Amino acid sequence: MDYTILVVEDETVQLESLAGFLAKQGYQVLKAAHPENALETVRENAVDIVLSDFKMPGMSGVELLEAIKEINPSVQVIIMTAYGTVESAIEAMKLGAADYITKPIDLYRLQVLIRNIVERKQLVSENRLLRQQLSERFSVEGIISESSGMSLVLNIAGRVADSNASVLITGETGTGKELIAKSVHFSGSRHDQPFVAVNCAALPDNLLESELFGHEKGAYTGADRQRKGRFETADGGTLFIDEVGEIPLSLQVKLLRVLQEKTFERIGSNTPLKANARIVAATNRDLEAMVREGTFRQDLFYRLNVVSIRIPPLRERREDIPPLAELFVRRFASENNKRIAGISREAMDTLMKYSYPGNVRELENIIQQSVVLSRGETIMVNDLPVRVYEGIQNAGSWQSGSASFTEKVEAFERSLILDALRGAGQVQTRAAELLGISERHLRYKLKKYGMK
Repeated sequence: MDYTILVVEDETVQLESLAGFLAKQGYQVLKAAHPENALETVRENAVDIVLSDFKMPGMSGVELLEAIKEINPSVQVIIMTAYGTVESAIEAMKLGAADYITKPIDLYRLQVLIRNIVERKQLVSENRLLRQQLSERFSVEGIISESSGMSLVLNIAGRVADSNASVLITGETGTGKELIAKSVHFSGSRHDQPFVAVNCAALPDNLLESELFGHEKGAYTGADRQRKGRFETADGGTLFIDEVGEIPLSLQVKLLRVLQEKTFERIGSNTPLKANARIVAATNRDLEAMVREGTFRQDLFYRLNVVSIRIPPLRERREDIPPLAELFVRRFASENNKRIAGISREAMDTLMKYSYPGNVRELENIIQQSVVLSRGETIMVNDLPVRVYEGIQNAGSWQSGSASFTEKVEAFERSLILDALRGAGQVQTRAAELLGISERHLRYKLKKYGMK
């Protein structure tokens, strides 16, 4: 095991016995017979765990503990103590010791204690790595965008990240509101604290209050234990309230109180708890219209809308389609163990013309389906879902008054070809017969319109 344990014990027999046992368990073991030697070893070596006697000449276990923590606070210390000094060992734990064990040493218990510390250290290390990866992935700088509309969104997100101000993110479904909420969190000073999300549209009204604020045991039928709410879970971090426009008026009053007073109570309790979570809310609804209709409180709207971020739909920022599509190709090719180099020019041209009613989420779905169905190393037009070029056909119909004569003719031809292919079960020979043209002529048209 790649963990180093320092054993500090002034009795030579005990020192050698413990060191030999731990070495057999696979740990790297260092030894020190005196506290001063132990401190020198900690200074000069990467020590993970110190197993120290409580009573030693020249320095007590507590003093050694404090000195070790000054050198390296991440070193975990286990105190070995006689039965009569257990209270002192417990006091040492209050000062930062990881645990204690009484003499004579139970080697099995010692093994368990060390294994628990190793697992905790691994978990802390994994969490730190995960948060670093999340910070890199969701930082403002890490979000892919080439459009001026998204540049403005990211500019506001970056400027508000270090503040405690509430943020209201608006935009159509699928535009990436949660992604921007995460970028606000992970780009700011709270990035190493929890990011907790709650979707108000996914929960019935009677459960939403408990989900936000928690409840005490017996607060209502079925509340068989105490439960922390999302406000408590997000303490010190960010609470992302998605679909905030779905919160009923009765609960809007309680949410407003939390934002005003920075305190709340669990259901069934009168004990106020501090709300120390930064609020980022999102909605695809027009809250100002809801305020005028009386279905959303005006005072709550102003509390949430301290900083407003509107995410434009994908059809308003088509410059972002190519980099997003290429990102999704790489991701889904990796997930499906497929070697796909990219997207053909014709397929990309088709993607650029589509209107994306489902926004970025729909683009992601289109690319995922195309990667799964693709037989080659490049995404071709015929790998794209039928709805894409049907959507283009409907948007650029030959009956459109804004289209030129040439565009109307081409749109009409595409429409005829699509209908024929569907009627022929995608068999080109039969489709050509239905159209009254040669198969060679049909292939020419398919190539011309990127419908290969």
